[in-house]
Amino acid sequence: MLIALDVGNSDITVGIVRGGEVSSSRAAPTRPTATAAELDATLDELLQLDGTTLDETGDIVMASVVPAMSTALAEVAGQRGIRLLTADSTNIPIPIRVDQPASVGDDRLVNALAAARIHGKPAIVVDLGTATTFDVVAADGAFIGGAIAPGLGIALDALSARTAQLPRIGLVMPPRAIGRDTVSAMQSGALIGYLGLVRELVRAMSAELALDGGDPPKVILTGGYSNADWARAIPGVDAIDPLLTLRGLAILHAEVGREVGSQESVAQA
Repeated sequence: MLIALDVGNSDITVGIVRGGEVSSSRAAPTRPTATAAELDATLDELLQLDGTTLDETGDIVMASVVPAMSTALAEVAGQRGIRLLTADSTNIPIPIRVDQPASVGDDRLVNALAAARIHGKPAIVVDLGTATTFDVVAADGAFIGGAIAPGLGIALDALSARTAQLPRIGLVMPPRAIGRDTVSAMQSGALIGYLGLVRELVRAMSAELALDGGDPPKVILTGGYSNADWARAIPGVDAIDPLLTLRGLAILHAEVGREVGSQESVAQA
């Protein structure tokens, strides 16, 4: 059994991979201060929800944007004798045509890999998470950059925290753009405005890709908000794939896991 771990700023998502496919996933809040023992217990608890444990794990493949969690999870793998493959710019099997490949979030590169292999290329991956990231895959499968914007949750938290009279609100699509009270006005600005942000960035990126000729890009939504009802209102989306990062990790392990994973496990022993 292969375990895929997507360690984000808000959640750590655990996927069970069997036969190359993600058969189930569970999530828990990310705790950067958690010890290796605490993470070990959390992973076991999540796996037990699907009738398995860490003892049955062969390998772990991980993408992480939280360095402290990466260190603790490497300790968990080392203590249990589990091979660990950590995704980064040196082992993800796609060209990376940006100025500083090592500075790109590993999850973004994994998303690009998954988009190219599963949904086709060129592609634009819109990850609706703590941050909203746009990852662009060229016609030849290369990651060529993208954009990073505040996530919807961060924007709303900042709006209520930095103002004296604006409340926290639920993420509900308002019936009209012209709000008739404070809550509906905030919902309009947040949700309809957010859809505009996504739509305009996808439009601009698609236009730049068109300069190179070829087919229009596939647009794929992923991330924690991608299953929300309001996300389905984003125009021009070809696929909603909440498990894209986990699926990309499974692909990474299948393509390079043996050679890289064995090297990393030796280094951690």
